[in-house]
Amino acid sequence: MNSSIPCGRPLSIRSLLQDARARIDSVDAELLLMHALGVARTRLFTHADAPVAPGSAEHFAALVQRRVAGEPVAYLVGCRGFWSFDLEVTPATLIPRPETELLVELALQRIPVDRPVAVADLGTGSGAIALAIANERLRAQVVATDASQAALEVAKRNAARLGIGNVEFRLGDWCAALDRRRFDLIASNPPYIASGDMHLREGDLRFEPTAALASGPDGLDAIRAIAAQAPGHLLPGGWLLVEHGWEQGPAVRAVFTAAGFGQVATVRDLEQRDRVTLGCTAA
Repeated sequence: MNSSIPCGRPLSIRSLLQDARARIDSVDAELLLMHALGVARTRLFTHADAPVAPGSAEHFAALVQRRVAGEPVAYLVGCRGFWSFDLEVTPATLIPRPETELLVELALQRIPVDRPVAVADLGTGSGAIALAIANERLRAQVVATDASQAALEVAKRNAARLGIGNVEFRLGDWCAALDRRRFDLIASNPPYIASGDMHLREGDLRFEPTAALASGPDGLDAIRAIAAQAPGHLLPGGWLLVEHGWEQGPAVRAVFTAAGFGQVATVRDLEQRDRVTLGCTAA
């Protein structure tokens, strides 16, 4: 039996959690045990003294050890909550972050409910942005692109499981996958970390796809490419919205302005940090 499993006393939910909490974050321990046992969180407390089969205990111990080594909980359990649903995630996709929901909110404010619109999500990853928009705007036709076939397969599975049918998935780098189509709105959470940033070698980021995180010496290469390409794929009065780092607001606004966008502005997240910059084409 795995040496990280407590010995000398019966295996129970309580004892497994107690030992795991000494090694990893308490919430992480609960999520991993819920996954290993296939139970809801309430059962961890209403049946705390229930016995745990040795096989399940060994599975949990292995998950805890992987978490100790730094592997993200989302990859260990295979999903992460975003917007109003749970999404499958794998090491081929970026793990959705709560702050990206601001990008969805801002996009929805610019997408009417009562008429058909065309929307594109560039670098969709797990499909988080595209699926959230499509689920809230049923008359929208959403095109979700990614340069990674593996990521697109995850996004397709998420769409199928959630029953969201108004999304089309295309393989390609940024606007290259859009052909000659034009859209009312283009949204993207592109990579925006500087390629030499030491944080890429720390914590959860070590396990996420580098191509979805880093973009050139200053982190802005992808944003520059998107801003340059997007005007050719936007309808008159169409919007471009991109997420970026909290120190990049001024630089991204300058990129948007140089690309010819009007009404350029940066919106701050709940922590009052620059998070999303947007601009529109001439009507």
